[in-house]
Amino acid sequence: MISNPTRACYSLALLAWNARLVSTFSITTSTTRSLSRTFPCHQHRAFSASSILAMSTEQTEVRVGANLEEVRQKIAESCNSAGRDVSTVQLVAVSKTKPLELVKEAYESGQRVFGENYAQELVDKATSIGESDVTWHFIGGLQSNKANMLVKGVVPHGVLVVETVSSLKVARKLDNAMSEFEGKKLDIFVQVNTSGEDSKSGVEPSEVADLCQQITNECERIQLKGVMTIGAPGDTECLDSLVKCRDDVASVLGLKPEELGLSMGMSNDYEVAIAKGSTNVRVGSTIFGARDYSNKT
Repeated sequence: MISNPTRACYSLALLAWNARLVSTFSITTSTTRSLSRTFPCHQHRAFSASSILAMSTEQTEVRVGANLEEVRQKIAESCNSAGRDVSTVQLVAVSKTKPLELVKEAYESGQRVFGENYAQELVDKATSIGESDVTWHFIGGLQSNKANMLVKGVVPHGVLVVETVSSLKVARKLDNAMSEFEGKKLDIFVQVNTSGEDSKSGVEPSEVADLCQQITNECERIQLKGVMTIGAPGDTECLDSLVKCRDDVASVLGLKPEELGLSMGMSNDYEVAIAKGSTNVRVGSTIFGARDYSNKT
């Protein structure tokens, strides 16, 4: 039998929990209204009670604005050490698997360039925000049958950059999808597998120059912006390899090396990558916190 004092404790605990739920819903509703003011064309989406609670909890645990400022400071320090102007390095805030509320928080802290790994998630976020000054970088593996959906789902709402082109087939699909947007070109990077790992996507370093030349010659609605790699953790030779690939591509296309970008460096090595010449660093967990892939395939 449960004693009266124990029952009283249970009752107090239940009341406290209910109060917490009411407070959480109130805060989240206010935040969602704020998002619609930040993005004028924002289209509201319905969220379940559990997803609202999850987003609210995540927001209280992750200080996106402070994290962004810290990353920007480290980028500035790295550029200074390398004798580079900070404007030569672009920060791509990787928001994959993160709720729209955290993207909004980063936006309010001045961030305008975001990276996503999943085509459908990127389309959903771009559609939810609506027309804006956001630039979306797709940095995940892209199947050719998803190219059309990605382009048509994102380009009407903002700028799309595809960093993971690794075949002429995918480039052609992207080029065809851009035919509906007269006068616009799609910026792309060619992904290079600098580590030689089977688990990594990308063209072989020895093949990248030929692929870039083919894309440039055949895809008139695509603008080659540079080369990209993920590389093996802690292996700086992968960074050096991408620099050589960029130089080879520039030579084949009759360009100066600095006319092509280098997308390399993530949360664990972006400072080293900047020292090696990176112009695009992709930082995610350092800004948005650890990721939850439980709902991803």
